Amino acid sequence: MKKTLGTTPVVAPLPVLIVATYDEQGTPNAMNVAWGGQCGYHHVALNLSLNHKTTENLKHTKAFTLSIATIDTLVLSDYFGVVSGHKENKIEKAGIQVSRSRFVNAPIIEKYPLILECKVIEMQEALGEMHVVGEVVNVLADDTVLDGQGKVDLDKLQPISYDSTSHSYRMLGKIVGEAFKDGTKIK
Repeated sequence: MKKTLGTTPVVAPLPVLIVATYDEQGTPNAMNVAWGGQCGYHHVALNLSLNHKTTENLKHTKAFTLSIATIDTLVLSDYFGVVSGHKENKIEKAGIQVSRSRFVNAPIIEKYPLILECKVIEMQEALGEMHVVGEVVNVLADDTVLDGQGKVDLDKLQPISYDSTSHSYRMLGKIVGEAFKDGTKIK
């Protein structure tokens, strides 16, 4: 028997994404975004509250980097979600190294092993949020998270996801099937 739960969010996994931007003075900022992900082969989508410093920065620079949070960056990633960029310089307070992207006007947080460099191609205000679509113009990956063919290995990356039901972080698990093949058994 199924039980009605109402409108509680349960879609999982929600990737833990760190959006890094510059403000009008060139000061780097970062925030933890759970409501976002890949929405096309070369595109990512984010849903941000209108009052975030990151939202203001995106309106100004039209660029951002998107770092994938991992087991090793969990504490830093959570920090980026619990402190407002309006109240303190999170990059300075965390004591982390950033560099300027060669491809977009946005900071690269060196601590993260996988970073997407993105330019904003669409921003639309709806339902009290800012919906942002970014085009991925480059991907940076540390050698430590690549397999023998130079592709990202999720087992090495160890990305975390946000569990909105229990307000916790989870790590993605083992491979359980082969996409575009296992379903052919029904034919």
